[in-house]
Amino acid sequence: MSQPTAPASRPIPRPVATPCVMVCTVDGASGLCLGCFRTLKEIATWSRMSEDERAEIMQGLSDRRSQIDPALLGE
Repeated sequence: MSQPTAPASRPIPRPVATPCVMVCTVDGASGLCLGCFRTLKEIATWSRMSEDERAEIMQGLSDRRSQIDPALLGE
């Protein structure tokens, strides 16, 4: 009987930084998620973006809040 072979050594994937807060509702007027302020396209491609692309988007998220009707944010 042969011995089972160890699985090939693979690098452990690093976690992907994300602004997601599990409030997944998109505002029709602005096209932004009410939780993280990303667009649907950004959300869909997030895991395939480079770290630099994600960092650039994350840097501008707080400015996007002003594009959403404050009443939708409970303000």
